[in-house]
Amino acid sequence: MSLPSTFLLVGNFLSSKNGSRSVGEELADRLQGKGFSVVSASRQRFRPLRFLDMLFTAWLHRKKYQVAYVEVYSGLAFIWAESVCWILNKIQKPYIVALHGGNLPVFACRWPKRVKRLLSSAPIAIAPSSYLIKEMFVYRRDIHLIPNPIEVRSYPFRLRSKPEPHLIWLRAFHNIYNPQMVPSIMAELRKVFPGIVVTMIGPDKGDGALYETQKRIEAFGLQQSIKIVKGIPKSHVPKMLELGDIFINTANIDNTPVSVIEAMASGLCVISTNVGGIPYLLEDQEDSLLVPADDVDAMVVAVKRILTEPDLAERLSGNARRKAEQFDWSVVLPQWEKLFSEVASLRTAN
Repeated sequence: MSLPSTFLLVGNFLSSKNGSRSVGEELADRLQGKGFSVVSASRQRFRPLRFLDMLFTAWLHRKKYQVAYVEVYSGLAFIWAESVCWILNKIQKPYIVALHGGNLPVFACRWPKRVKRLLSSAPIAIAPSSYLIKEMFVYRRDIHLIPNPIEVRSYPFRLRSKPEPHLIWLRAFHNIYNPQMVPSIMAELRKVFPGIVVTMIGPDKGDGALYETQKRIEAFGLQQSIKIVKGIPKSHVPKMLELGDIFINTANIDNTPVSVIEAMASGLCVISTNVGGIPYLLEDQEDSLLVPADDVDAMVVAVKRILTEPDLAERLSGNARRKAEQFDWSVVLPQWEKLFSEVASLRTAN
C-alpha cells in the first residue's frame, strides 16, 4: 500500500485566531513536513463563512486530492461534516471521519439515524479514545483508535517531588469546562495555603463562562491569587506549564484532552474530574487524582494531598510523563499513514 500524494483535511484550523490548535492542524503540518501536499479548511472564524469554505474547498479542489479527512463534532459542526461528506460521496473521494468531543455521544442519542448514516458512509472511522469508541459502538462497530498526539520533546520534563502551591488550568473558557469552579476551589485552599496561586489559560468562547469566572474572583477577593491569560499560541504552552506544579481539569464533559496530555508530559501533578473519556486516559492514584464532577471539596482535598503527602507528587509526576510518551507523534503518525494508505487502496480497488 502506498500513500496518496495530496490530502484534504477538513476541520477547525483556527489557531491563528484563538491559539488553540486542532489535531487536524497538527496532522496537516506533519504530512507537509514529510513532503505531502495538503489542502485544508477552514480558517474562517465567522461560522457561516467557515461552513461555506469547507464545502467550496472540498468541491473546487476535487482534482487535487486523493483522500480526505473530516473532523466530526456535535451540534452545528456535525451538520458541516455531514455536508462535506455528502460532497465527497458525490465526487467519489474516499475519506476518514475523525470523531471528537465529549458531547458527541449525547448528540448521537438525539440523532441516532443521522450519526449512524454518517459513520457508515466513510470507509474508515477513527476516535482518539477508547471511551468514544465504546460510546459510539452502537453506530459503528469498527472504529479505529488513534490517540491525540503531541510532540513530547517540546515539553521539558521536571519531576515534581516537592511541589509548590502554584496551579495551572488550561482549557477554553466555556461552560462545559466549568472554569467557574476554580474561584471556589481557591477560596478554600487559601485558608490553608495563603500564598497559593493559579494561572488560568484559555480563549474566551463567548458563552459567559469567562465573565462568570471573573465575577466570582472579585466576589471572593481572589484578584491576587488567580491570573487569567486569555489564550496563548501553542508554542507558548510548554513555557506556561513550567510555571506550575499542579494541573487541575474541572471539565463537566470531556474526551481525551490534549491539554491534560501536555501537562502529563511536563510532569505536572494532574487532578481531574472523572468524566467522559478521562478515566480511560488517567489512572487514579497512579498518574493522577480523579474527583467527581463539580465537587469543590473533593478537588480541594486532592490538591492538599499533593502538597502534603510525601512521595505522592513524585509518583504521579513520573508516571504521568511515562504515559504521555505513548502519545508522541513518532508513535502516532505511522498509525495515520497506515490508515490513509488503507483508505486509498480501498478506492483503488473499487
